[in-house]
Amino acid sequence: MAYEGILLGMGNPLLDISLVVDEEFLKKYDIKLNNAILAEEKHLPMYQEMASKPNVEYIAGGATQNSIKVAQWMLQIPGATDYIGCIGKDKFGEEMKKNSKAAGVNVQYLEDETAPTGTCAVCVVGGERSLIANLSAANCYKSEHLKKPENWALVEKAKYFYIAGFFLTVSPESIQLVAEHAAAKNKVFSMNLSAPFICEFFKDAQEKALPYMDFVFGNETEARTFSKVHGWEVIAVKYNMLL
Repeated sequence: MAYEGILLGMGNPLLDISLVVDEEFLKKYDIKLNNAILAEEKHLPMYQEMASKPNVEYIAGGATQNSIKVAQWMLQIPGATDYIGCIGKDKFGEEMKKNSKAAGVNVQYLEDETAPTGTCAVCVVGGERSLIANLSAANCYKSEHLKKPENWALVEKAKYFYIAGFFLTVSPESIQLVAEHAAAKNKVFSMNLSAPFICEFFKDAQEKALPYMDFVFGNETEARTFSKVHGWEVIAVKYNMLL
C-alpha cells in the first residue's frame, strides 16, 4: 500500500499506430525516413489507412506516458503509477485505455467529445522509422479535470511527479498546480526539457515552473538551446545549479 500511486505523470497521450510500410506508402504521404514531424492536412487520411491493415499495432504512447509505463514495468507493483491527460471519445481512445491498463498504469483521462484521440503514426521500413504526430485531443486538457476531487486525490497521494516539457504547450496551469503542491508538501517534482522548441517558444511557462523542479532532464541539444535562450556561456555549472 505504501507504493500505491507513488508516481504521477501528466502529459499528452498519443496512440502510436505502428505499421511496416513500403516506399510507395512513404511517397503517397510525402514521408521521409528517420524523421519526426507534426501531421499536416495531407497526412490525416494516413491514420485510418494504417488502422485498416491486419498487421497494425497499437501502443499507448506520448513522451510522459511512455516514461510512466516504463516506471510501472520497473516497479512491478500493481497500482504504483498514475497518469493524467486528454483523449477523445472514439475507437483510438478505447485502444489507449485498454493498452495503458494492460501495462498496469492507472489512467485518468479527460475524454473530449469534440476532438479525436491524439495519434502518432510509426511508419517502419527496413529497420528505420518515421514518426508523424497528430496531437488533436491531447491539446484539449483543462485544469478543471485535475481539480476534480477524485483526480486531485491522486496528486495528494503521489510522492513523485514527472511531466514532459511538451505539456507546457497544453496546460501550464495544471503543471503549476502540481509544482506548487509538491513544493508545499516536500515532494519530488521533475520535468523534461523535451525539445529545443519548448525552450525557445515556451520560455515563459518553462521559467515559471523551473524553480519548483527538483530534477531537470534533457539531452545535449536541449541543454544547449536552453542555455542559449537564457544567455548562459557555461552549461554544466549553471545546469547543475538547477538540479
